[in-house]
Amino acid sequence: MAEAPLPAIRSLPSWLLGRAAARGRALVAEALAEHGMRMWHHVVLSAVRDLAPVAQADLGRSVSLDPKDLVGVLNDLQAAGLVLRTPDPTDRRKNAVSLTDEGGRLLARCEEAARAANDTLLAPLSAAERDQFMDLLIRISGTDGS
Repeated sequence: MAEAPLPAIRSLPSWLLGRAAARGRALVAEALAEHGMRMWHHVVLSAVRDLAPVAQADLGRSVSLDPKDLVGVLNDLQAAGLVLRTPDPTDRRKNAVSLTDEGGRLLARCEEAARAANDTLLAPLSAAERDQFMDLLIRISGTDGS
């Protein structure tokens, strides 16, 4: 079914970015689902790998996830044997989260799948255009690219 013509809306960069982001999320979500992984679970698993051992509260702040939602994601990841939560050695009132070996293996497979999905998203662009597009996205997103 064709979309109704909305030339004023469709000419807005924000609308186009939203459409591209929605397509990208759908491609990545589908790729991750093939490995039994959901988007937020992948984000949290990746952050745990990069920050571990990390206090649960710091982990939530690093990925901008509400503490209640983070607990649910961590419960799922721990039940699947992908992360460990142990008392933080510097403050026993806090949990420190780290990746298990199985979590690392699954994360590697998911990262490969996510990269392939992003390659599909950017397939219409040449290598030079991809580099330029990434530079422009970093500039307008307010991130430093790291």
